[in-house]
Amino acid sequence: MNSGPAIDADRVIADLRELQSRTGDDDGAQRLCWGEGWRSARGFLGELLAEIGLDPEIDEAGNAWAYLSGESKPALAVGSHVDSVANGGWLDGALGVMAALGVIRAWETSGETPPKALAFVDWADEEGARFGRSLFGSSCAAGTFDPEELATARDAEGRRAPGVLAENGVDLERVLDCASRLERIDSYLELHIEQGPILESEGIRAAAVSGCVGVERHRLRFRGTVSHAGTTPMDARHDAGLAAAETALRVEEIARSEGGVGTVGAVELEPGIATAVPGTASMLVDLRHPDRDALRRMLESVRGVADESANRRGCELDQEPVWAIKPIAFDEELVALARRACESVTGTAYRLPSGALHDAASMALRVPTAMIFSPSIEGVSHSPREDTSDEDLAAAIGAFGLLANLRITTAS
Repeated sequence: MNSGPAIDADRVIADLRELQSRTGDDDGAQRLCWGEGWRSARGFLGELLAEIGLDPEIDEAGNAWAYLSGESKPALAVGSHVDSVANGGWLDGALGVMAALGVIRAWETSGETPPKALAFVDWADEEGARFGRSLFGSSCAAGTFDPEELATARDAEGRRAPGVLAENGVDLERVLDCASRLERIDSYLELHIEQGPILESEGIRAAAVSGCVGVERHRLRFRGTVSHAGTTPMDARHDAGLAAAETALRVEEIARSEGGVGTVGAVELEPGIATAVPGTASMLVDLRHPDRDALRRMLESVRGVADESANRRGCELDQEPVWAIKPIAFDEELVALARRACESVTGTAYRLPSGALHDAASMALRVPTAMIFSPSIEGVSHSPREDTSDEDLAAAIGAFGLLANLRITTAS
């Protein structure tokens, strides 16, 4: 299948290893957005782009763009994010950025003019690891971000988001202005590690992604009565901690019954001492499912069992929505093209939904979008143990390069 210059997968992998050597340590990747490690990663990207005669342009939200002219416009955008969680993995996000750069490099060094213009993008703060708001840069571009979400947010050191962003040249009041960049593109492609165990268990080396699951994230707060742990009879207690514990176990049951996933990721008890029955228990619940109706049923069920547990324990219940995003399907034609590219490179055609969110979820709301996944060893991610074999990386990088070329040549 001849559809343009082939991506140099070995060079992409070498760039990834150099990025990790510059911005990682024995504890993993250290590219927390808006910090020194992230700025160092951006500096390395600037070096790589300069090698092929391109300079990054930083938009109002801190996203980095570079453009390669083609015979027609608007451009195909390719990219991902270099920011990481603290002590993260070397591939999460970075794989997609370096592969996107590899696509640009292949065309620039081939001596050919691509039939369609290309746009490279490194989205700012996909992880949201510092201030809690994921998909920052891409959601600003998509117009779905509300600046008030970060107006009072603070990081673990107590520093406010507006000040930290300003130190990086980003004015929180102007971040939505970057949406004009999308007028220059007509589609978006992204490569990412799966961050789960499915592809490895199935022996799949690269797969098309059908879309991203929907998410419902809520805080449940049970309010009972603080009492002495030694003198309060068991049948006289209003134990908020046990109400939360019962609910947590039911979250697992509900997720399994609907074929989704459910997680209780944080529980806080007050007063939080061994000698007192908890008077308050706060818990964060994260529910995910690719089907909107199933996700709604999961949320309704969790609310119902939380209410039952509170009543049974003589507690009051407060429910607070934290964040939600509907299931997002990627463009069917592009997904089919991604599946074709994966089959051409690996001999296997496969597609699956993403259980994690990606910048592609933001882009899919505005332009035709698709993704390719590579397998993750043991499904581990957000960890120094995150890894993928070089052979599987090369296969996925090759499939991604072919997908980009197919899009360039068929949509020009």
